[in-house]
Amino acid sequence: MNLRNRNKVSADFNMSSMTDIVFLLLIFFMLASTLVTVNAIDVLLPKAGGKTENKGVISVSITKEGTYYVDADEVEFNQLENTLLTKFSSESQGTLVIRGDHESAYKNIMSVIDIANRNKIKMILAVKGQ
Repeated sequence: MNLRNRNKVSADFNMSSMTDIVFLLLIFFMLASTLVTVNAIDVLLPKAGGKTENKGVISVSITKEGTYYVDADEVEFNQLENTLLTKFSSESQGTLVIRGDHESAYKNIMSVIDIANRNKIKMILAVKGQ
């Protein structure tokens, strides 16, 4: 006579329900994180790669004390625009390289950028390579 119990309880653990819960939580957090906005303005930041040609390059260096140099000559700020226009009058395709000290005031660099924009001078900002 065969008296075996038909209602055996399995000792195996089924992971399929746990993986379903994990995937649902993952989807929930991915969707919830896209709805969070950061209080910042999206801007395109310049990259520090690439090279320029040295044809017609005139550099303006700005020290942390606020002293302006055109190439190697010290120039007062009120004479900077006239000096740049004089230098660029001989160059047809000149480029202005703005080299600002990392501790110089932001307004000093922006004033040189404003001068270049007013006079439609192509410019690049010099950065330290990687």
